[in-house]
Amino acid sequence: MDLNLKRPLLFFDIESTGLNIVTDSIVELSFVKVFPDTHHETKTWRVCPWDYSAGVQKKMDPKASEVNGIKDEDLVGEKKFIQIVQEVVDWLRDSDLAGFNSAKFDLPMLAEEIERVRAYCVRRLGDPKVSESNKAKAKEMLDSLDVDLHSKLMVDVQTIYHYMEPRNLRAAYRFYCGGEDFENAHTAEADTLATYEVLKGQLEMYQKPDKYHEVALKNDVDFLSGVAGRPRTVDYAGRLLTGPDGEPVISFGKHKGKTARSVYESEPAYFAWIENGEFTMDTKRQFALLKERFDHERKEALSKPLEGDDLSDAVARLKGKFQGGKLF
Repeated sequence: MDLNLKRPLLFFDIESTGLNIVTDSIVELSFVKVFPDTHHETKTWRVCPWDYSAGVQKKMDPKASEVNGIKDEDLVGEKKFIQIVQEVVDWLRDSDLAGFNSAKFDLPMLAEEIERVRAYCVRRLGDPKVSESNKAKAKEMLDSLDVDLHSKLMVDVQTIYHYMEPRNLRAAYRFYCGGEDFENAHTAEADTLATYEVLKGQLEMYQKPDKYHEVALKNDVDFLSGVAGRPRTVDYAGRLLTGPDGEPVISFGKHKGKTARSVYESEPAYFAWIENGEFTMDTKRQFALLKERFDHERKEALSKPLEGDDLSDAVARLKGKFQGGKLF
């Protein structure tokens, strides 16, 4: 069915260096603009993610690269967002917007990139070291960013999908257990029994791989607990994740992606900040248990006599502090 449009509808999708809208950047942006007469136009940009303050290319999060297949070296030499922003705004200017989960991620990320360019231009205009000709360029670019994304209608196809095909327990029960609602929904016992029946129905339905599911479900709790790559969390809020080597990894903020151990070694006050911050009691307890473990391991290491390579390294470091019998 063709869309009934009064003005163009711009479908768009973004690939990025990661999922943090504040710190990550666009590396690929694609537009499909559908016009009221049903014809459409397409434009895709590959973008070099740029840190305007440091003047360097931002790095891809390895997890993002695993998903979108884009690596740092693929982006060297590509245009920065500031070099395509005026063309991007031209595509946006007369359109409403559409995407899949775009209201929560793609649209905020696109708005953030435009605001970064806007802030860069403002800084250039206020910098006495910038030449008048370059200030004129900054003013011209600033004036061209005359688009208000908040004023546009946003059609999120995922929202419609979830509305029309709910992803709740009642919908799951209808899908896996015979097409009927179960009685007394939203009472604890009925919901619990329904969940049990749904899991059994899932195991029966997905016994073999197919073109949509590369791996069949195994009737094994360890396997089922990790379906779809769900990360194993140390705390229930997911502030700490279990890394590939079993080490707890911080999942948020300035230390995102770092092991809790390395953060404790470099900034032990961070653990005190967690203890005094607005975090769940479980999160605070898990950080406290890690602190206790790291302290215990450090004391054990200090009390253990040095042997072998450890002893040789210590002697070498000590010798390096002396020259001609003097400490310097």
